[in-house]
Amino acid sequence: MNRSVLHKITYGLYIITSGQEGNFNGQIGNTMFQVTSEPATIAISINKGNYTHELIKLSRKFAVSILSQAAPMTLIGLFGFKSGREVNKLLDVKTKTGVTGVPIVLDYSIAYLEAELISELDCGTHTIFVGRIVDADTISNEEPMTYDYYHKVKGGKASKNAPTYLKEEPAVKHEQAAPANRYVCSVCGYVYDPAIGDPDGGVAPGTRFEDIPDSWVCPVCGAAKAQFEKEQ
Repeated sequence: MNRSVLHKITYGLYIITSGQEGNFNGQIGNTMFQVTSEPATIAISINKGNYTHELIKLSRKFAVSILSQAAPMTLIGLFGFKSGREVNKLLDVKTKTGVTGVPIVLDYSIAYLEAELISELDCGTHTIFVGRIVDADTISNEEPMTYDYYHKVKGGKASKNAPTYLKEEPAVKHEQAAPANRYVCSVCGYVYDPAIGDPDGGVAPGTRFEDIPDSWVCPVCGAAKAQFEKEQ
């Protein structure tokens, strides 16, 4: 089976939040879709190992913030590659409390939906949660970020817990390979390319990975330089 065909399916990029009684968390999700219009229902797919999955099971409610194309990789890295069991992801993010009591992420969101859980489907590594929409609103008229935009323009990678994750095969080496090696973040998959550098992080284009200060961190997930591996 040609699994690369799965990459042709279209997706968006969302922050899904849930919780109750002061225990809240959020994560990046790319699988959210409308199921019915009357009553209005949506479905999301969440990895069973994620903290958000645990909170949805307990609270029976969740919120979805639709991200704009302007959402920075640092925000995506926070919600997509860090664990809510170890980090309070919502601490420094603008939110509002929804009608269900769940915090809704407003930073770089163009709209949001809140839902109460009505059914779930066990899909092995993931659970599909179906919720009845109890509130929704538009925040801005900016363009939504599609998963294709996230990959092609932002250079983002899929988390290993994402329902769309496919293990990438190592690039084939050629005799005319670039003299400067590229390095891959072992946490989120971000690739440091010397030809591009990391201007936002103070690393100019043309800087070899070996010459980057040890204090530099992954611009996506914040992993230390030591957690990068040479691209094979």
